[in-house]
This record gives sequence, structure tokens and C-alpha cells, in this order.
Amino acid sequence: MTQFEQSDYVDITQTAEYRAELAAQQTFMAQVFNWMAIGLLATATAALATSVFKPTLMAQLEAWHLIILLLVQIVIATGMSLMIDRLPAIVLAGMFMIYAAIIGMVFSLLFLIYTDASLYAAFFITAGMFGSVATWSYITKKDLSGWGTILFMALIGLILSLIVSMFLPSPWLTFGISTVGVILFTALTAYDVKKIKRTYTDAPEGSRKLENLAIYGAFFLYLDFVNLFIYLLSLIGSRRH
Repeated sequence: MTQFEQSDYVDITQTAEYRAELAAQQTFMAQVFNWMAIGLLATATAALATSVFKPTLMAQLEAWHLIILLLVQIVIATGMSLMIDRLPAIVLAGMFMIYAAIIGMVFSLLFLIYTDASLYAAFFITAGMFGSVATWSYITKKDLSGWGTILFMALIGLILSLIVSMFLPSPWLTFGISTVGVILFTALTAYDVKKIKRTYTDAPEGSRKLENLAIYGAFFLYLDFVNLFIYLLSLIGSRRH
């Protein structure tokens, strides 16, 4: 075999291995987005069911009821984060669905505040933005790991601004928070897609729990989508009179 033929043979072997790994990664990312879609479906179902069968349920809840719901969400999110390597995939998925259903119950309030047209418009715009950014993040060669610290600090600033707006309500402050929220969670979508992709690639072969990683990654993208939807709705939504 000549030197050229030998080199060509090695390249073919490496390409085959690369394609196999690429196919496995694509399968994993498809699982992530499938689980995210299931979470969004659970949220939509819970929101519609609550608004149709118990239209005033969430509006009648006391403040302490909402605090309990918030605490349950925090416990579930923390539990998923701390026990991702120890919980069976079915338990992790169950926690995700419970979380998504609680969010849906809270979202039933949106049907009392915003018009149906506004809700549908905000959802489809969110879906378009999310899909475009996620696709770009997945295919781009650009390293987005440097965004992490900046996005975290921006998220802290957004939370502090939300607290301030509770005591000092202002239309301009609300508009500014909503605008920053849309930009922030659009950027977080790109960052998280790349991070999930990197997490799969960097995980040692023997330690991969692909189903757990897929569910956990879907949970983060679900949060990005939901928050992007909320801030977009705040910007473009028409309230009921």
C-alpha cells in the first residue's frame, strides 16, 4: 500500500467514527427537545384545564398558597439538580412533569389577564425565536462558554429589578424589565443549547446517563422558553378590559 493510500484509509476510518459520534449526539439532542416539548405540552394542558374547569381557581388563591407553589417548584428544581446522577430517569421525568403542571396552573391566570389573540401571538413568536436561536447555537462553531458569567450577572440584575418594581411600580420600568428579559432569555437559550451539547460531548463514556442528561437539559431549555414567553407577552400582550 502506498503512503497516499494508507493516509486515505486512515481518513476514511476517522470520518466513520466521527459520523457515528455525530449521529449519537444528534439523537441525544433530539431527546432533549422531545422532553422539552412534552414539558411544554404538560404546561399548556394544565393551564387550559384550569382555565376551563376552574376559571377562578388561581385568582382565588391566597398569597400563602402561591408561596407554597413557589416552594414546591424550588424543591423540585433543586432535587433534580442535586440528584440527577442518582435518580432513575422515570423519577426525574415525573418531577419535571409535576413542575411543568404547576407552572401551567399558575399560567391559567394569563387567560384572565390577556386576550386569547395575545397569548397565541406571543406563543408563536416565542416558538419562532427559540427555534431560530437554538438552531443557530447548535450548528455554530462559536464558543459561547464565555457568556456564562455575564448572563448570570444579568439574571441577578433582572431579579433585583423585579423586586424593585414590586415596591416602585412604573410603566417604564416594566417595559425595561420585559425588554431585558427577552434579550436575556434569548441569549440564555443559545448558551444552554451549546452547554447541553458540550455536556454530552465531555461526559466520560462510562458515566453517561443519557436519559437523565436529556431530561435535565430539557428542563433548562423549558425554563428558557417559558421565561421568554412571559417577557414577550408582557411587551406585546393586550390586556382584557
